Amino acid sequence: MTRLSPQEALAAASETKALVLEPGCLGKVAQVFKQQFPGRKAVVIADQNTMAVAGNAVRDALAADGVTVLEPFIFTDPGLYAEYKYVEQLIASFKTHDAIPVAVGSGTINDLTKRASHETGRQYVCVGTAASMDGYTAFGASITYENAKQTLVCPAPQAVLADIDIIKKAPPEMTASGYADLLAKVPAGADWILADALGEEPIETKAWTIVQGGLRDALADPAAARAGDGAAINALTEGLILGGFAMQWAKSSRPASGAEHQFSHLWDMEHHTHNGAAPSHGFKVGIGTLAITSLYEQLLRMDASALDIDAICAAWPDAKTVETNTAALFATADFKETAVRETMTKYVDAAALRKQLELLKTEWPAICAKLRRQLIPFADIKQRLQSVGAPFEPEQIGITRQRLRETFTKAYHIRRRFTVLDVAVRTGWLAPALDALFGPGGTWESK
Repeated sequence: MTRLSPQEALAAASETKALVLEPGCLGKVAQVFKQQFPGRKAVVIADQNTMAVAGNAVRDALAADGVTVLEPFIFTDPGLYAEYKYVEQLIASFKTHDAIPVAVGSGTINDLTKRASHETGRQYVCVGTAASMDGYTAFGASITYENAKQTLVCPAPQAVLADIDIIKKAPPEMTASGYADLLAKVPAGADWILADALGEEPIETKAWTIVQGGLRDALADPAAARAGDGAAINALTEGLILGGFAMQWAKSSRPASGAEHQFSHLWDMEHHTHNGAAPSHGFKVGIGTLAITSLYEQLLRMDASALDIDAICAAWPDAKTVETNTAALFATADFKETAVRETMTKYVDAAALRKQLELLKTEWPAICAKLRRQLIPFADIKQRLQSVGAPFEPEQIGITRQRLRETFTKAYHIRRRFTVLDVAVRTGWLAPALDALFGPGGTWESK
């Protein structure tokens, strides 16, 4: 498969016009800013930690090169996360000036600035401080809005700087989180293979190549990434940035997000915390990646030729029944309406189901061959997560085996995106797969 460099992928990006990814590049922030926004004022957006790590240096570099810099906007809430109320705080500030925001931080700061910039009609610059997620260059911002984790529409930053000298010094748990987020692109790619093969969503070759082309190389050395090795951190950061460019190209998170992210989003929507705090996005996605990989390994053992399509279609519920059942499943959740809406958006009737199952039955051997080439074995994924310092058991993020089992069913309902969960539900394979996974001797046997 063709491997694209960040600069080659940048050429395919529709929104980001400048990328500097190298050691010591913080010193180029003023040069990049003036090239992209000649004559404009700047305002640094940070929290107290990222202001100390890089925000002060960014502000000083801009001012030293003649850029007018406003007083920085510094979030001080120790519980800061990507929630819309913080977007509103930024919007209120942005309405008092026309300066270009320079977001200094990682996932939360970037997403909040991205959405607030969009809502006030301006572009922004992102200075990354950790290889902790793939959102730096992504189209859209992952924000909790109306009690649901949502990808809100907004363009990626016009310029991105990723100083490897700073990023490699980030807390190891942030690097581990980013590695787990990048590792999730493996099952996400498998989900896209399924969606393409079953007529749901064709693979867009350019976006696929941007993400998957160098993915194995970027994931090659989790132990070195954990140790802060410059080359490993550079490769990891590059992989994460490429994921964002693919999402820009596709105007969707499909190239980098599948059922494993639905696990994380569900736990976000359920306001899950562990030891008094929400686990990082990457840590939740890492456990989701393990869970979905284990499901794939069960489904790859299934004999599609034995599917009784007549019986499956006869038992398939009508739309009203699905709507009622979904509402009942999420009766006490504050995102019930979201679950019902997303479930009904992807609902198919028995006639459409029959056509898809007939296609699956015919194509299953070829699909399985593609999936086996794409997927990394469960045991290997678990070892990689352990090596990088990320959680590799659900209990490490406060998820019991019983709750993990329930998540397979609930996660199916919260996104309209077609994934392996939809295949498992439509074929009737989900229940026996879960029985095997959580039963005696299974991967997720109760402890």
